[in-house]
Amino acid sequence: MSPVNSSELVVLLDEAGQSIGSALKSAVHHSQTPLHLAFSCYLFDEGGRVLMTRRALDKRTFPGVWTNSFCGHPGPDEAVPDAVLRRANQELGLGIADLRCVLPDFRYHAVAADGVVENEVCPVFCGRAVGTVNADPAEIMESVWVPWHQLRAVADSGWAISPWSAEQIPLLEGAGVGRQG
Repeated sequence: MSPVNSSELVVLLDEAGQSIGSALKSAVHHSQTPLHLAFSCYLFDEGGRVLMTRRALDKRTFPGVWTNSFCGHPGPDEAVPDAVLRRANQELGLGIADLRCVLPDFRYHAVAADGVVENEVCPVFCGRAVGTVNADPAEIMESVWVPWHQLRAVADSGWAISPWSAEQIPLLEGAGVGRQG
């Protein structure tokens, strides 16, 4: 797996969701994080189970927290679906089939216990995992495949999952995700 790229750029957004420039990813996540573009992705296996991952302890935001399959940021001039495919390979060593954007307008703001803020327009994607999970330990410390109904029960219980996943899971279910599993 490749080392973390300290020169990775994120796309900064205005309140209307329009690009207003870019900044180093390493410099934008703090107590006054500017609005920027990101994405979340939920990967399913052939049996309809969803891949949940636990963020590495060295992650800048929400270290050690269980969350969706993976997240990321498209670079300037990178199409969001292309960024999703790129990050699936980088973080999990996986390809994706049947990639689709399910929640194109998802946006959230969350404050971690250490005061670091996430402030993102974050389209949410779903797809079918292709290959075997080979997680980059700098990104993901654990992963588990779970049936959707168990994930929904965890989200409803208030168990410690990422704040974006806690918001996304009921919205995804309302959009028909997870009904097959």
